[in-house]
Amino acid sequence: MSFSIFVGWVLAGLLAGLVAGVVVKQGVYGLKTDIYLALAGSIGGSWLLRMVGLAPGSVFGAAVVAFIFAGVLIGVQRRFRPVEPTREERVALWRWGLGAAIVASILWMTLSPGVPPAATAAAVQDKTYAVTPPTLKVQTGIVAVELTDMKVTERVEEGSGTIVTPAKLTGRLVLTNTSRDQTVRLVSGKLRYIDAAGHPIKLEDMRTEPTIKFAASSSDRLDPGQEATESLEVDFPPSALTGSLKTIHLDLVYIPSAYRQASARFGVAVGAK
Repeated sequence: MSFSIFVGWVLAGLLAGLVAGVVVKQGVYGLKTDIYLALAGSIGGSWLLRMVGLAPGSVFGAAVVAFIFAGVLIGVQRRFRPVEPTREERVALWRWGLGAAIVASILWMTLSPGVPPAATAAAVQDKTYAVTPPTLKVQTGIVAVELTDMKVTERVEEGSGTIVTPAKLTGRLVLTNTSRDQTVRLVSGKLRYIDAAGHPIKLEDMRTEPTIKFAASSSDRLDPGQEATESLEVDFPPSALTGSLKTIHLDLVYIPSAYRQASARFGVAVGAK
């Protein structure tokens, strides 16, 4: 049962209670009692009808049924438990005014357009492009560079194919200091996408240059034989998805320095006290 249908029961009961004293003036207890009886009849009768599966589904239909039940209960009171009024109630003006307001409320609930359902967000899926070969390894100076697990991913809207998140190149960057006597401080790296003619493939405006900041991590220093691994996730030009990409250049900036290892000697003596 919806909340609006229950409100329809209550409004129909109030309306029946207001009208009862005007339609049948004999045997009335008073306006307050008529409203109580009407509410009990409309809510109780409509609930019983709903329990047996015969209740109407619309707000207007539920209000009509509730009004009938309220009228039946008030009619039973007038028939079997009538009383003589002790005074005349001067409530005609606001009785009609409130009754009109209740009728207007029921009509508004019935005829007003329903709230349109919220728009369902379109499903988004990842579209992945394989990079061949997926692993590359080259030597640059005293640092060995390895790119592994490379792939390009963009997020698109199912059905329409609208791009939600532009293409990104992801993978792992492994750097190894191959020197025996020099340490390396990594500064930065920059990827460049090169087409078959040897020209750089540009990114669209407002997209970030594919740079790597080693100083922002704890792996910016490499002693001889050490390696560092960085997660790679950088913007990728959509035009390179059409097969124009030939090579990837990594411009690596690092500072080498002589690696020294020295020992300090301390003379000690150990004896019993």
